[in-house]
Amino acid sequence: MSVKIRLQRHGKKGKPFYWIVAADARAKRDGRFLEKIGTYNPNTNPATIDLNLDSAVQWLHNGAQPTDTARAILSYKGALLKHHLDGGVRKGALTQEQAEAKLAAWLESKAGKVDAKKAGLTKAEADAKAKALKAEKEANEKRIAAQAEAVKAAEATEEVAEEAATEEAPAVEENNEETQA
Repeated sequence: MSVKIRLQRHGKKGKPFYWIVAADARAKRDGRFLEKIGTYNPNTNPATIDLNLDSAVQWLHNGAQPTDTARAILSYKGALLKHHLDGGVRKGALTQEQAEAKLAAWLESKAGKVDAKKAGLTKAEADAKAKALKAEKEANEKRIAAQAEAVKAAEATEEVAEEAATEEAPAVEENNEETQA
């Protein structure tokens, strides 16, 4: 029986969520599996991956072949590196302590890169919010200035109308007096 490490799709339409499973190659994509190794959520930024490293490495030792996407995930989390280092330990090229030290150093550097990406995303999000707030303040200031100008224009129009009304009123009264006499 040929075993594959692959993704099993779950979640809603448009919001995928995957289980990373070891399954018989003949089984359906979302069908029967031998063991659930972890989860993968591509909806978050960066994607959330929860992987049982020891279980994944054990399946790799047993000959399970990962699909392309599963291989990328296993590589990202260090399962392929641990599998490779375990091969070196079996051959006698290095000791178990050296292999564990190399894996720990690699995982630490990877965690640093992920944290840097998260910090960059947070900073970019904060910059976007600050830019939007600045644009909103400018728009409010323009709106207030336009409203003040409209009020001034309305007052000026009222003054002109009042002046015109006061000038026309005596003329109308004179006309009324002439017609009465």
